[in-house]
Amino acid sequence: MCNCLLLHFPVLHGRDLLITYFLSTDGGRNLNLDSISMGLPMSDPTAWATAMNNLGMAPMGMTGQPLLPDFDPALGMMTGIPPINPMMPGLGIVPPPIPPDMPAVKEIIHCKSCTLFPPNPHLPPPATRERPPGCKTVFVGGLPENATEEIIMEVFEQCGEVIAIRKSKKNFCHIRFAEEFMVDKALYLSGYRIRLGSSTDKKDTGRLHVDFAQARDDLYEWECKQRMLAREERHRRRLEEERFHPPSPPPVVHYSDHECSIVAEKLKDETKFSEAVQTLLTWIERGEVNRRTANNFYSMIQSANSHIRRLVNEKAAHEKEMEEAKEKFKLALSGILVQFEQIVAVYHSASKQKAWDHFTKAQRKNISVWCKQAEEIRNIHNDELMGIRREEEMEMSDEEIEDPSEMKETDESALVSQVEALKEENDSLRWQLDAYRNEVELLKQEHGKASRDEDTTKEQQLKLLQQALQGMQQHLLKVQDEYKKKEAELEKVKEDKLKIETLLETLKEQESSMPRVCACSQEKECPVEKTLSNSPVKSEREALLVGIISTFLHVHPFGASIEYICSYLQRLDSKICTTEVEVLMTRLQTTFKQELSGVGASLEKKWKFCGFDGLKMT
Repeated sequence: MCNCLLLHFPVLHGRDLLITYFLSTDGGRNLNLDSISMGLPMSDPTAWATAMNNLGMAPMGMTGQPLLPDFDPALGMMTGIPPINPMMPGLGIVPPPIPPDMPAVKEIIHCKSCTLFPPNPHLPPPATRERPPGCKTVFVGGLPENATEEIIMEVFEQCGEVIAIRKSKKNFCHIRFAEEFMVDKALYLSGYRIRLGSSTDKKDTGRLHVDFAQARDDLYEWECKQRMLAREERHRRRLEEERFHPPSPPPVVHYSDHECSIVAEKLKDETKFSEAVQTLLTWIERGEVNRRTANNFYSMIQSANSHIRRLVNEKAAHEKEMEEAKEKFKLALSGILVQFEQIVAVYHSASKQKAWDHFTKAQRKNISVWCKQAEEIRNIHNDELMGIRREEEMEMSDEEIEDPSEMKETDESALVSQVEALKEENDSLRWQLDAYRNEVELLKQEHGKASRDEDTTKEQQLKLLQQALQGMQQHLLKVQDEYKKKEAELEKVKEDKLKIETLLETLKEQESSMPRVCACSQEKECPVEKTLSNSPVKSEREALLVGIISTFLHVHPFGASIEYICSYLQRLDSKICTTEVEVLMTRLQTTFKQELSGVGASLEKKWKFCGFDGLKMT
């Protein structure tokens, strides 16, 4: 594969030189010289050397031999003209494709404030993370310590429009570009060594590491774009479906007397008959037929029935046309078969020895092939014509069999017409009866539905009442259980009361039976029993309360209110009331005393324990 370059130069003394320069993909060069109005002698090697040296090529003669064996193509005799290069702009030469195995050669990049030096081409490419979807942000590490945002902007704005730079204090930054393809350009700078100005200080140098960065803004924009593409795809699919979707049938109008008259007129018209019949069918299926509209529907059905004769006549006309077409086809096919027979006869006559010997071998072959094809086509058409004739014979035989029945039908046509008229009347009466029956059934169904609805409502009410009764019964059972428990408690209390009364009676009897002397001795010997009988504590429960209250007040030397004392006692027994406690404490004046503290609204009554003082007094 070669690339060709045509160059036209004025060389010497106003004479023109046309040079065809071939560049091959293998690096070789071929030169072809064509002269246009060339008056220069071919034997002058100096002029050739001058012209080709001006182009930066090795001077060569017409025979291909070099004119100057020690020529350096990098040197040119004409100042200001560099050596020719196929990659020079303006020549239009496409360079050969770079193989994928060959590494891309990176060059030094000069900026205003810094210089970027390429990495070693023999080193493996720098590793990168997996590219996030919609990535527009890159991570740049290895920056010099003295690098500023202006220098970073100067380096990376060559890759594209920079939206934002977020620089960190730890020699790295994040750069967000306007488009995704700019990230690929920025990754090209990964591995470059950067130097600020001409300084070789460590703080002014660094090795760039560019990698993909995951940013929420990029992901959000990518998701928005994906949603927009999905919406467009759904919209496109919907349009495609609507385009291929069959059109919906036109809506059928609702029944009314006005529409009924319009449909009846359309049923009489042959051109609008199909549309009117569809409307009539829809009305009947909807259940528009009732006692009031039965006559209108009957008239429309009768007008639809009148089209049967028209359709039968049209069918007969089409059958007649079909028979005529069959005859025409049969005649045409027979003419075609005659012509095929003539052509086959020509082929057979040409195949005879009188004419066959005068044809060449190729001509004989063609004639035999044509003869076979014509015979095959003739046989096919002949079979088709014979099939048509057999069908006609079968039809004729069927008609001969049916002739006697047709004669009878012609004789009885009048009777048949009368029978048809009677059938129509009978059908109309039958339809009316069916309509009446349908109305009666509808009324029955409505009445049955009403009765069923009433039954269902009654059943629901009964169910609700049953549920209420069940709830009341359960409540009554609970109340009865509670009542029984309370009765048992009352019986226990009564039994205890009876036991106490019996004990009291026995004690009274014993006291009355004992003599006075014993009573005096008992009073002398047992003053405690006398004090007990005369003590204000009447029961063991009151004694317990006195002990607990005295203990409580002993802990509270400054006294406590009656409410405070009762709240403490109610924790032990919830049946204790404040009045009972207050009465008990007022009875025991030697054990408890009440004091008033405060003035006016802050007046408080407090009880104190004075049992030790009362003991001394007694």
